[in-house]
Amino acid sequence: MFTLQRIETATQEIKKSRFLAIAGPIEDELSAKAFLAGHSDLAANHNCWAWRLGQSYRFSDDGEPSGTAGKPILAAIDGQKLDRVVVLVTRWFGGILLGSGGLIRAYGGTAALCLGTAERIELVDKQAAKVACDFADLALMKARLASRGVVITDESFTDTGAVLTIEMRKDLADDVLALVTDLSRGKAIVSLEN
Repeated sequence: MFTLQRIETATQEIKKSRFLAIAGPIEDELSAKAFLAGHSDLAANHNCWAWRLGQSYRFSDDGEPSGTAGKPILAAIDGQKLDRVVVLVTRWFGGILLGSGGLIRAYGGTAALCLGTAERIELVDKQAAKVACDFADLALMKARLASRGVVITDESFTDTGAVLTIEMRKDLADDVLALVTDLSRGKAIVSLEN
């Protein structure tokens, strides 16, 4: 799965109606709501949107006929295999009715156009852990963990050594834990966090 690197936009004019799609990455429902509040144009006729966050999703037709805006926007998100993404499509009515099929194509198409050109980043599940090691192993431990892409988010000291709080790719956790055991000759104490 992927999410977006940054906020992206795309515009289309369809039968004199102007459509503006704004898409961005989100971390939770609150950030989705904040994005929508910050980018909606109250002077526009419709601010239709959808977001996906894992198994959770929401969408709104904002006054358009039911199923003609929010669902097609969500379908564009899912069709691009994106997660943790919100898309807002704003419409300024141009005087020509598009009909249900036309609205579905316009909203879904504008969202897909925006998402199709957006720069993406891969979503990777992370695993946090604490590693307690002796002072004698600390420098080598930190260097070797960093070379494996492990991020040290905190470091505290005890009488005999240090406790490192680390974050690693979940799919590499077993390899990292084996490395810690090898480097410390089995003396380091590792506790995985949720």
